[in-house]
Amino acid sequence: MVYFLTSSPCLPDFPALNPANGFVDELKKALPETCRALFISSDPDDDANLRRFAEGMERGFAEIGIRFAELSLLFRETQDECGYLLTHSDVVFLCGGHVPTQNAFFQEIDLREELRSWDGVLVGVSAGTMNCEELVYAPPEEEGEAVDPNYQRFYPGLGLTRHMIFPHFQDTRYEVVDGLPTLESSLLPDSMGRSIYALVDGSFLLGKDGGEELRGEAYLIENGVLTQISREGDVIPL
Repeated sequence: MVYFLTSSPCLPDFPALNPANGFVDELKKALPETCRALFISSDPDDDANLRRFAEGMERGFAEIGIRFAELSLLFRETQDECGYLLTHSDVVFLCGGHVPTQNAFFQEIDLREELRSWDGVLVGVSAGTMNCEELVYAPPEEEGEAVDPNYQRFYPGLGLTRHMIFPHFQDTRYEVVDGLPTLESSLLPDSMGRSIYALVDGSFLLGKDGGEELRGEAYLIENGVLTQISREGDVIPL
């Protein structure tokens, strides 16, 4: 499997793909000009947003010369077809959204086990990227979660990478949830004894040939300390 764990694969003018840090070049190396695509929802009961994202990605990929001969959607209505849809797909997209909601759906369809024997190209987007971790870190992001003493921050993930990833850092580093700044109230204290890689849009983790590398601007949050570890255009083996 080749996997692209992105913060966002697109430029601000969605659905144009962001070519920064070799993203488009690496996609063209990994995929044929015609392929079968599967989009897996972040919210299995919201097929409308899933369809919009899939149609946008279809246009974005066509612009770089990759055509989707088939486009399938995996959500509540089609979840019993998970194994079949995966087997008949060359590229799989794990869509963005609410991390715990998507994680519960992945558990329900046993996606980790289904992916064990699948050998294609996987693109994680935001929450989809975070749920690819061995141990998923999901800091509070919706109203009420930051002040809920029972809110769960860690979940079992798909196990594609051992690295915890936090996306959209150009914006999320300044986010406030329930009056609490996410960086100071969650990311820094939760990094004690852990390492979290914070990516800006346009940066991504590339996994291929048994190795991983970080592409583009990224920050390491570790033991309560935030450090910039790379800049646009950098490639760092992990």
